[in-house]
Amino acid sequence: MLIAPADPEFIANPYPTYETLRRGPRVAYDEGTDHHLVTRHEDVSALLRDRRLGRSYLHLATHEEMSRPPDKPELLPFWHLVRSGILDMEPPDHTRVRALVSKAFTPRFVESLRPTVTQICERLVDAVDGLPEFDMLPLIAEPLPVTVIARMLGVPEQDHHLLRPWSADICKMYELNPGPDAERDAVRASIEFSDYLRALSRQRRVDPGKDLISALTQVVDEGKRLTEDELIGTCVLLLNAGHEATVNLTTLGWRALFVNPDQLEKLRDDPSLLPTAIEELLRYDTPLQLFERWVLEPVELGDQTVPRGAELGLVFGSANRDPAAFPEPDRLDVERSPNPHVTFGAGVHFCLGAPLARIELISSFAAVLRRFPNIHAAEEPRFKPNYIIRGLESLRVGV
Repeated sequence: MLIAPADPEFIANPYPTYETLRRGPRVAYDEGTDHHLVTRHEDVSALLRDRRLGRSYLHLATHEEMSRPPDKPELLPFWHLVRSGILDMEPPDHTRVRALVSKAFTPRFVESLRPTVTQICERLVDAVDGLPEFDMLPLIAEPLPVTVIARMLGVPEQDHHLLRPWSADICKMYELNPGPDAERDAVRASIEFSDYLRALSRQRRVDPGKDLISALTQVVDEGKRLTEDELIGTCVLLLNAGHEATVNLTTLGWRALFVNPDQLEKLRDDPSLLPTAIEELLRYDTPLQLFERWVLEPVELGDQTVPRGAELGLVFGSANRDPAAFPEPDRLDVERSPNPHVTFGAGVHFCLGAPLARIELISSFAAVLRRFPNIHAAEEPRFKPNYIIRGLESLRVGV
């Protein structure tokens, strides 16, 4: 087994393993995970754009034709939901749906959220101001993106508390080899969230507001509209991808700064460095360690051919520490530029919510730094037992 996704020591620090893998062949088959691992930055970046790979193969072939087992009947509600979102679509459906979503989720719309994000950040730091010590995860990292996304979608405030548990349970299925309990949680959350959004979108279709769900119900491109399932899949994806990544990057980013106090000092002295610092934190300890792609046509890497039907593991965490792309890759440098990290992906599946994530992260780090200039770790944090979507159990800080 080349990687150990169930080993707490590996989860806490996978980077020495990645360094060993990068010195080996360009692609290495990992029997334990049934993935062909790609660890070099140049290869990961190129393969993210390679149309011989896909997030799905069902637009071209059946499970049987790809020598893969059929979907478990009990998991069909989960698969129906995620395959209705653009992350697990391929062209031409992906092209059509992303174009429609982009007409509503525009740069202007995202930028219009900046005052709301700033306001929420200030309210969150107000709530902990005066405490000598607090856990940043539940008090700042988690509430910010879920509140922003809930307001963006138009979810009534009394229902905001529903979103985080649904997102967490659905995302359990993105880990390698999820167990029966994770499958049951994901299916239940998929059904509950879908039913909730279906009712809300039908209400907004009749009585639209200024929120994203209303915009998505109204958007038309050359006579085409989103189906109800596509609208629901898109909203769930925006929550899951935007929320999980932002929460985990917040805690991982602060942890990185605490163990690199010289870089934290730079930010204290010059907050204008925050935009480049956020890009560096996204690179240095990415919350998404591995991204999967199906091989739709045989792919040659070096002297190896990866066959049709195989699953590639594009190891973002390794690509982002590749010395061929980043001088001194294991050193945190909040002034690093250029910074061609792959944390948001590339190609047709480049993260739609990346601009919003950047606004949230810059605003959050700025608010905390401004209010708590002497912030420091109060204890050594523990990692969650997750590898793909990686983050901390908690982050207790002193101020």
